[in-house]
Amino acid sequence: MRGKEFDFVIIGAGSAGCVLANRLSADPDISVCLIEAGKKDTSLMVRMPAGVGNLIKDVNAYNWGFHTAPQAHMGGRELWWPRGRGWGGSSSINGMVYIRGHARDYDQWRQTGLTGWGYSDVLPYFRRSESYGGGENAFHGGEGPLCVSESPLDSPLYSAFIEGGRAAGHPVTTDFNGAQQAGMGPYQRTIYCGERWSASFGYLRPIADTRENLTVISTGMVTRVLVEGARAVGVELVEGKGRQTGEIRAAREVLVCAGAVQSPQLLMLSGIGPAEHVRSHGIAPVLDVPGIGANLQDHLDVVVVNRMTQKLSAYSRQKGLKKLAVGVQYLINKTGAGADNFLQAGAFLNSREGLDRPDLQLHFINAAMIDHGRVDLKDDGFTLHACQLRPESRGTITLRSPDPFAPPVIDPNYLAAEEDRRAMRESVKICREIVAQTPFDAFRGEEVVPGAACRSDAEIDTYIRETGETIYHPVGTVAMGANDSAPLDGELRLRGIEGLRVVDASVMPTLIGGNTNAPTIMIAEKAADMVLGKPAMAPAELELSA
Repeated sequence: MRGKEFDFVIIGAGSAGCVLANRLSADPDISVCLIEAGKKDTSLMVRMPAGVGNLIKDVNAYNWGFHTAPQAHMGGRELWWPRGRGWGGSSSINGMVYIRGHARDYDQWRQTGLTGWGYSDVLPYFRRSESYGGGENAFHGGEGPLCVSESPLDSPLYSAFIEGGRAAGHPVTTDFNGAQQAGMGPYQRTIYCGERWSASFGYLRPIADTRENLTVISTGMVTRVLVEGARAVGVELVEGKGRQTGEIRAAREVLVCAGAVQSPQLLMLSGIGPAEHVRSHGIAPVLDVPGIGANLQDHLDVVVVNRMTQKLSAYSRQKGLKKLAVGVQYLINKTGAGADNFLQAGAFLNSREGLDRPDLQLHFINAAMIDHGRVDLKDDGFTLHACQLRPESRGTITLRSPDPFAPPVIDPNYLAAEEDRRAMRESVKICREIVAQTPFDAFRGEEVVPGAACRSDAEIDTYIRETGETIYHPVGTVAMGANDSAPLDGELRLRGIEGLRVVDASVMPTLIGGNTNAPTIMIAEKAADMVLGKPAMAPAELELSA
């Protein structure tokens, strides 16, 4: 492959890379090379929704398995940071929750000067990407590659959660991605006919072997973006077990889609980033861009876990010999417990009065999930995950060494801001209040964590510091912006170097209010039009509530 030239070289076959590979190679006159460090997503654990618990908790072929730097405001803990590897990227190991964020999140981007990034501008791209099981409507698409289904709410526990929220005074909504995000309700999921419907399944697999103008390189680690003069001209990569080094040239553009952790890392390894930091690792600076690796934002998560008095959770459905039966049933017809992610309902709520949109998100899981599922309760239980949607704390991604195979230093700087600490504290109280309502009476056992002894604000704060974890939504480390201080312009082009764009969650200037996979796919859909020089889709005209 050394010296081979393509029109476009895409780095990373995650959610954004799969979208770009599909949309760009749709023109047979355009040659595209997609390079992915991991392998094809052939594992049953990837295809089977219930396999998420095994993929997320350990290092494996589909999970880079990073750790953060010691967190100054969380007792010096080094937190576990799963990130997807292989075809589909994090969409192949995530919880399969389809959430776009609040409309005002995108209007806020537009208000900072990012023309074309308001909600009315991006909604058409969400719709273009989506094939919604409930049918096409003003908010949802019906013919896109990404299959999205409504949760069946097939356990009485989910109804107890929604009705418990209603009893606690919270509103109810039927569509978090529709006119009203706020409230309790069912999640939409990227599950189709019993299978995880990742970006790979939707965008890459259908075309990988049929388009002669698309070349996919698996287990190819890009180690550097090649820059000549002020233009990106290709990449350096290492392939296979023998780690053979080669170069691939890009006649038109290099598109970096390696994610919020590895996109800034790769740019810095290429000499593009904060010049002094790059130089300190023996790398010659190519372009001084202080914003690369800065502005890291993530959703910190805390759990409230109760034992369950009925045998309805994932534990009883899969324990002992039942696990074998679950696997056999799934292999035969893709039904049963194996086809479920056990995460069918959630909520978007306010931690205090006076907010213009919800600042808390709850994920309700029909299982006891402690420490990413690495603590086995060996009993039936249910879990409320709670995260603050718009943290004020900002962190960084920096180089650990000039070795491209060494993980970067990840410092989210969780809980640095007092507002973050307040909101997280309130989230625990809100979760407990919901579980205390009458609809939970038939299911509620003892609270396992935080536990009955944890009551005061100080005790709750300590619990959050000692147990809080990521809910897997890092963004912002190669942000777009309207002024020259942002690494990228509004068309995701790196300022100062021609032929180089970044397209993934790292481009978000601020963290949206929800799960980040659907927005990343939307960004890539919109970027594809930009790369090809097509006019943007016509803005949507809709009325929304809070």
